[in-house]
Amino acid sequence: MEAHNPIRHRALTRAAPKPVRALQRMAKERYLWLMALPGILYFLVYKYTPMLGIVIAFKKYVPSRGFLESPWVGLDNFRRIFESPDIGRYFMNTIIISFYQIVFAFSIPIVIAILLNEIGNAFVKRFIQTALYLPHFLSWVVVGGIFYLLFKSDGSVNTLLASWGLDPVNILSNKETFRGMLVLQVIWKESGWGTIIYLAALTGIDPELYEAAKIDGAGRLRQIWYITLPGIKSTIVMLFILRLGSVLDVGFEQVYLMLNSSVSEVGEVLETYVYRVGVINGNFSFTTAVGLLKGLVGMILILSSNYLARRLGEKGIY
Repeated sequence: MEAHNPIRHRALTRAAPKPVRALQRMAKERYLWLMALPGILYFLVYKYTPMLGIVIAFKKYVPSRGFLESPWVGLDNFRRIFESPDIGRYFMNTIIISFYQIVFAFSIPIVIAILLNEIGNAFVKRFIQTALYLPHFLSWVVVGGIFYLLFKSDGSVNTLLASWGLDPVNILSNKETFRGMLVLQVIWKESGWGTIIYLAALTGIDPELYEAAKIDGAGRLRQIWYITLPGIKSTIVMLFILRLGSVLDVGFEQVYLMLNSSVSEVGEVLETYVYRVGVINGNFSFTTAVGLLKGLVGMILILSSNYLARRLGEKGIY
């Protein structure tokens, strides 16, 4: 019987067609694929299968006839988007709120992660982490209710200000403060959860780099600037690219719960407009057209930002 030759086996494996090599590798990593199976099924069922319904963006969808037999209307639904007199305002509101979220809500988790990494007491560090994570598990209904009870005209904040002889604040129906309130809610709810990835990235930095920096006389700020930030730079770039893909998604549930007639001029965004004009009126074709357009914009932003990141020497997302 011929003895097993590992070198010959690898050569035969490399000579096999790509599909065969892929199947061989999957068989070798079968337990890892079994672990990933629930996630794969989730995306197949809830993300990719519904994409078949995109076809109704080019049709006048009639529920009784289904999306296959509904009449074609071509690009009429997309023309309606650009012919709407208020679409420009809704688009700008979406961009402005998303810009605020990127500038503040995206950067604050980085700062929190760096500050937590500087805490030496493990108990204090875990306590702060837990306290920051908890708001993530609250629904936007609960968060909206909390802010309403705090900042309504006779709420806790205004009652406290009145007891100090100060004028009340009105951020719920004030055009100048409404967008800031939305960003503040996102920061309070999601910043703690967003630090998880950055804390994980920080554990990958070699501690010997900090020891060498201390020997060279570098203080904590210089260590953060020259070691910590470069160490998590690739993670920041990757998450930033992914965030740009959802630049037109500012959170329908949050905005819809806090929106009122006094701030609709600065608070109405594409998602609430689509719900009000498309979903409530049963115009699902128009709703799908807007969603498809948002998806195309997100894809273009991801591809272009990833290309730019690679040109600047970063890894990007692929």
